[in-house]
Amino acid sequence: MNAETLDKQRPRRLRSYPRIRKLVRETLVNPGQLVAPIFVRPGHGIVEPITSMPGINRYSVDTVGDYVAWLADVGIEAILLFGIPAVKDETGSGAYDSEGVVPKAISAIRDSVSSTAIIADVCLCEYTSHGHCGMIKDGAVDNDSTLPLLSKAAVAYAQAGADIVAPSAMMDHQVRAIREMLDTSGNEHTAIMGYSAKYASSFYGPFRYAAGSAPSFGDRKGYQMSPPNRREAMREIALDIQEGADIIMVKPALAYLDVISEARRRFDVPLAAYSVSGEYSMLKAAGSMGFVNENEAMQELLLSIKRAGADIIITYHAAEAARTFIDQR
Repeated sequence: MNAETLDKQRPRRLRSYPRIRKLVRETLVNPGQLVAPIFVRPGHGIVEPITSMPGINRYSVDTVGDYVAWLADVGIEAILLFGIPAVKDETGSGAYDSEGVVPKAISAIRDSVSSTAIIADVCLCEYTSHGHCGMIKDGAVDNDSTLPLLSKAAVAYAQAGADIVAPSAMMDHQVRAIREMLDTSGNEHTAIMGYSAKYASSFYGPFRYAAGSAPSFGDRKGYQMSPPNRREAMREIALDIQEGADIIMVKPALAYLDVISEARRRFDVPLAAYSVSGEYSMLKAAGSMGFVNENEAMQELLLSIKRAGADIIITYHAAEAARTFIDQR
């Protein structure tokens, strides 16, 4: 290309006016692919603010349906449920109780709004007295004895009406165990979203406060992934797909955009990214202090996740994002 031709190249032409910038936009965030996490708890008439996550609440079963209906009205038609039981025990029995808080919430939501896709998180950490994601043997989380409990929880949620179950315990072969029990219990149409590459992250703190799920001893580094490892994430994702995962996930999102991008290049299945509680709370804090424009920063962060290759974004900003991105169209 000669100097005269180069001089005619003016990329700013396509940035000159909003109407032109909109026309050539490469990346779109579709509110239909945003998922709102929701915390449900026992009780009646409860909408309980979570101090670690401004704008996010815990809902009792009788109030959660109205909230999900409101989310649908603003454009969010997929949710991810987390349960907080009245009583916790060593085996996390509330997780797989067919009369537990999550199955009841699923039924209440189905009665309130039929169009919303219901995803139920499958783990024991919110339900165990020790805060770990599985059974404890000899002072450590035991993989294989945890699998039947996760499978029982998945079946309970599927039978209550969940569209998708999402195992997040990071136990080896949890997807295979759950797929087998779903199929043999007549729930072969229930999909699985695997928390395939879930890292042992410092960004989970606000969630652990919200769910009361911080481990009472040790940490989760023995089963959640080590942050320096990207190739290992690809092995975990491949294994989940082989075992029957319909959707794969990378969690957290912002510190692992390279992992999302690599997963998108390697695997031709729906890819979710979870923008976690710490990411949300940091932005809320910076916005409240006037350090950043929260709405603009939120849009930029979600676009970065989408640009990296995520099809589905799980975010506590879901309702705010839906209103913003719909208004821009």
